[in-house]
Amino acid sequence: MPVLRSTLYSLLQIVITPFYFLIVFAAFPLSPINRYRITSGWAHLMLFLLRVICGVQYRVIGAEHIPQAPSIILSKHQSAWETLAFQQIFPPQVWVLKKELLRVPFFGWGLAMNSPIAIDRSSGKTALKQIVEQGKDRLRQGFWIVVFPEGTRIAPGKKGKYHIGGAWLATHTGAPVVPVAHNAGEFWGKNAFIKHPGTITVSVGAPIDPGCMEPGALNAMVETWIETEMIHVGDRNQEAYDGSKTIPNAEG
Repeated sequence: MPVLRSTLYSLLQIVITPFYFLIVFAAFPLSPINRYRITSGWAHLMLFLLRVICGVQYRVIGAEHIPQAPSIILSKHQSAWETLAFQQIFPPQVWVLKKELLRVPFFGWGLAMNSPIAIDRSSGKTALKQIVEQGKDRLRQGFWIVVFPEGTRIAPGKKGKYHIGGAWLATHTGAPVVPVAHNAGEFWGKNAFIKHPGTITVSVGAPIDPGCMEPGALNAMVETWIETEMIHVGDRNQEAYDGSKTIPNAEG
């Protein structure tokens, strides 16, 4: 059944995406925030299909930690799922991503409409300067900024090197850092075709004030929180998170 369901999901995605891109293209004259609200509808639709066809649901623990002010999300990266779900869980956002993604037909073109911070990872200090300059601009516009410090999707149970870009941006803008852990890779792995039914757990940590912190120290603090939380995040027992708040899928 997971194979059949995943096949149906992929077929619908292939059919829907080109038509939805026409809607996205028509939204180009709108302001960046309003344009985002249109383009993110595709992600909401894909999450709905994941839930009703593939049985992939999610719950959010620590939603009370999400600040009102635009912030920087530093998150574990295991799956394509979080690139969809974060658009439903958090306020309007842009991502720091490798510029090659913008060349992907339809998906990449849609990304480009959402004002991402597209960097050349090999450019070192130039990339850090770009992240800060464009990050300040996006925060002024009211966007949150999503950064995956490990830079690529990491299999469950594994850990990649935490790059400093997200912490560098936070210490140079003063925006709060919101650490996020989740276990999406257990249900939709890296480059995996099959989506396994179940409930993904997303754990949102308390915001970290980057004031007076060095980027390296902030990066290490985020890494410690995320990797420690990853030990517990797959626990299906709600009582394991004492005093936590759970929010089910927005669709129900």
